[in-house]
Amino acid sequence: MNIIKYNDVLSVEEAIKQDEPLMAVISFDGEEAVVSHIDEAMEHHILLEKAGLDSRNIDKYFRIIFDKEGCDWTFICPSDYRNIKDRQKRITAFYKDGFTAIADFLSQMGYFIDIKIPQRYRRYFQAMGE
Repeated sequence: MNIIKYNDVLSVEEAIKQDEPLMAVISFDGEEAVVSHIDEAMEHHILLEKAGLDSRNIDKYFRIIFDKEGCDWTFICPSDYRNIKDRQKRITAFYKDGFTAIADFLSQMGYFIDIKIPQRYRRYFQAMGE
C-alpha cells in the first residue's frame, strides 16, 4: 500500500508521537491511502483535495479517524459499490473489504487497535436486522 503522509512525513510522525487524532482515506482496492493530523484537513474530502487527489472521488475510499485508543470508521457504503445490486450483499462486501483494507493500513502505520463503526453509521446493519 502506498501511504501518502500529508502535509509531510514529519508532521504525521509528530502527530503519532503525541497521540494526536489522525484521519485517513484508503482506496477501495487497498493500494493507496492518505493520512494526516485531523487538524490539517478536518474532513476526508478536504484531505483528498489537499493531497492532490480528486475530492469528488470520496465515495471510492474507506474513511477513518484514529488514535492509539481506537479507530472510528465512517461507514458509508455507496449504492454502486462493486456493482452489487442486492443491498445486503453489497453492505456485507463493503464491510469485509473495508475491514481488511483498514486493518492493513493501520498495521502498516503501527496501530493495532479496534475498528469501530460509530452508532450513527450502524443504520445499515439495523436495516438488515442485525
